[in-house]
Amino acid sequence: MKKENRKMAQQRRAQERRKKAVRRKISTILAVVIPILALAALVAVLIIFTAPESSGSSDSSGTAETDNTSDTGTSDTAENTDTPVLSTDSSLTIENGDTVNIDYVGTVDGVEFDGGSTNGAGADLTIGSGRYIDDFEEQLIGSHPGDTVEVNVTFPEDYGNEELNGKDAVFEVVINGIYE
Repeated sequence: MKKENRKMAQQRRAQERRKKAVRRKISTILAVVIPILALAALVAVLIIFTAPESSGSSDSSGTAETDNTSDTGTSDTAENTDTPVLSTDSSLTIENGDTVNIDYVGTVDGVEFDGGSTNGAGADLTIGSGRYIDDFEEQLIGSHPGDTVEVNVTFPEDYGNEELNGKDAVFEVVINGIYE
């Protein structure tokens, strides 16, 4: 009988050792998984609550523009920010050296031509930079955000597009704003 008791006692001890081993594995897994889950939850909360709100508008290069101006045209952003803000304050006047955002549609003989429109995507232009033909930029000086300006230009004879070389064109330009 002693032999049977010994055998049963050995089986119980072996079973208890297996249970302890399983408990240790579960404890080790929980000790690793719980902090990882807590960290992931913390990161998710930080992302959700600190993500900047998107204004939903973008220029043709894909960078977002933010209009942080109130009806009076004053900026709601901190004074020490170096990022220019697009102001739609209609009391502002375009001057040489200003950077503006415009939309335009160009026509030759009353017909729109390829590449002559921003298609509503907006384009940034620094007045006086010479990036646009003829005196396009100069004709915007004195305008205000919200204005629609008719710009008359003549394409150079050697413009590089046979359909436009030497032709007179009219651009209907909408001033979206001036960067401050």
